[in-house]
Amino acid sequence: MSDPSTSTAFSLGGIVPPLITPLSARDVLDREGLARLLDHVIDGGVTGVFILGTTGEAPSLSYRLRRELIAETMQLVDGRVRVLVGVTDTAFVETVNLAQYAADCGADAAVLTTPYYFPAGQTELTSYVEAIQPLIPLPLMLYNMPQLTKVWFEIDTLRRLSAIDGIVGVKDSSGDMDYFAQLCQLKQDRPDWSILLGPEAKLAEAHALGGDGGVCGGANVAPRLFTSCFESLQERDASAVDSIQQKIDRFQDIYDIGKYASRHIKATKAAASLIGICNDLPADPFHAFAQPERERVAEILRSIDIL
Repeated sequence: MSDPSTSTAFSLGGIVPPLITPLSARDVLDREGLARLLDHVIDGGVTGVFILGTTGEAPSLSYRLRRELIAETMQLVDGRVRVLVGVTDTAFVETVNLAQYAADCGADAAVLTTPYYFPAGQTELTSYVEAIQPLIPLPLMLYNMPQLTKVWFEIDTLRRLSAIDGIVGVKDSSGDMDYFAQLCQLKQDRPDWSILLGPEAKLAEAHALGGDGGVCGGANVAPRLFTSCFESLQERDASAVDSIQQKIDRFQDIYDIGKYASRHIKATKAAASLIGICNDLPADPFHAFAQPERERVAEILRSIDIL
């Protein structure tokens, strides 16, 4: 486990998949599926895993199940890669409690987005992070996800929060690359920060702007596709990047299947089930894809030699 006493103790780059949460029934963790998933992504060259994020359906999981997932993940990973744990909750105290549990289990970092439901102003958000960070016994990564939380971590807010040593970076899933460029500029003040991008199709663009890697949901299914892209970016092999980018762009078509916002999670779980990792059961209130949608996912995977 990383030492939270200094910010330089934690840095992270490369590909860090936001893990899906394999379920065998309502509120029942599929432990065998989780084991296969972790082996699959670690064998695919990822540098860490992020559990209890958006792709992991964290807000839809019971507190009991969240703790079970943390403990089981730490046991299964067994030090092979870094483990980041999403701890965001609508209640301040529940966030602190989950972060403490994650630390007790040996997690490497906590990930915190803006509290959701009641949208906070930037002054309130700044005070919230300043108040909660000293109570989180892990290096803390902030997570900008305005589409779902309704609140941005504005750049000026992050600039103020960069004075806190225990904050070690930002994951940005906004998709706004002008914002991401400004985010990377904050590394002038905090060169130790890890800046990670969420939208996986923009991994190359993020790298060019100074990003350190990607939190790529597609790496649940095709980890080597994304780790190879990152390695090629590091090696400045433009030809290889272009070739891999074509496959990444084609993979994105799975997220256009279905008509509800939940299709991103459904598609990822459908793809994982098609390659034999786990079943495709999402948490309530979502439904798994019907057979016609599953076949469309399979067709896309076959077209890029994943299935």
